[in-house]
Amino acid sequence: MILDIYKDSLEYSAKDWKKLVILGVICLFSFLLLPVFLITGYNYRVINTAVHGIINGRDPLPEFDDVIDMFVDGVKVVIVQIAYLLVPGIIFLIFVFIANAVGGFAATVIMVIGCLITFVLVVVACLMSQMALCHMAYNEGAFSKAFAISEIREVIDEIGWFNCIATYIGLIIITIAIAVVVTAIIYGIFTVFGVSGAILGVDPSGVFIVGALINSLVTMFFVGPYLSIFNSRSIGLLYTMQI
Repeated sequence: MILDIYKDSLEYSAKDWKKLVILGVICLFSFLLLPVFLITGYNYRVINTAVHGIINGRDPLPEFDDVIDMFVDGVKVVIVQIAYLLVPGIIFLIFVFIANAVGGFAATVIMVIGCLITFVLVVVACLMSQMALCHMAYNEGAFSKAFAISEIREVIDEIGWFNCIATYIGLIIITIAIAVVVTAIIYGIFTVFGVSGAILGVDPSGVFIVGALINSLVTMFFVGPYLSIFNSRSIGLLYTMQI
């Protein structure tokens, strides 16, 4: 089932390259902060489509219409994500405070324990926040449903904690692998061009600069949007495993 989710999401994310470019353009202006909420809002639409769909269905990529609604959804997504990460953050700060108060070797031991506990809590919080967004989307966007902890926990219990964590780890691995492979291919091509130019007596520095620029553009307008949609679709389909 998990492999089916990956297969569906990989194919789904490549359905409309024009929308990837549009998402990439929005990402280009994310330094202005407000476009960030449009990005998270669009990813929420992907999740919403997934939780109301089926694996290997014919769901289309969401449109970029109703921008105000998409922006509002994006704000809600960011609030939910921050809220779930508050607990690990507060617990980590408590360990830092205790370590500073104790000092010496004991402080090091306390910080190691604190980091391990915080890491586990962050993983759980990230998983809970993703399922919370799915739960909110499945319940017609009801914001309160993102914090219905008992209901969300029941969803995860029904899917299986192992399946959820395994899927989440798999998403991280696939995301990193795709990004690394694309970058390696681009730099590999321009390395060949650069070496060939050097053999012919041409300064290869310009070739490598162009390669770095193209890699940035490909990542910005294609790979980044593709992977964000892939992750959102996968999480949404994972949620449907309990329905």
